[in-house]
Amino acid sequence: MDLFQALILGLVQGLTEYIPVSSSGHLVLVPWLLGWPDAPFTFEVLVQWG
Repeated sequence: MDLFQALILGLVQGLTEYIPVSSSGHLVLVPWLLGWPDAPFTFEVLVQWG
């Protein structure tokens, strides 16, 4: 995962955290739609934690 992908996924996580949809689901859906490799598990944990 490069910096651009991390920034995009962080932005998606931040924007979807407060609406009644799964923000974690977006971390899976967005890379799939864009053809990116899956985000590492540690990235998902840190984004949820922070």
